[in-house]
Amino acid sequence: MKKNMGSTDRIVRFIIAAIFGVLYFTGTVSGTLGLVLLILAGVFVLTSFISFCPLYAPFGISTCPVKKQ
Repeated sequence: MKKNMGSTDRIVRFIIAAIFGVLYFTGTVSGTLGLVLLILAGVFVLTSFISFCPLYAPFGISTCPVKKQ
């Protein structure tokens, strides 16, 4: 897997995942919506750690900075 996520994208995803987790575990959001947000938070954390977003690949999107040679 080639990395396609820059550091800003990774940080934003991690912050959003943390917000979703807090909303779920404090009971602010519950039920089906809560579970969906919790699963989405898990996906965001996973993609942040591996620096690869599977949805970016088919569209050729990359938020990684371009290296100068």
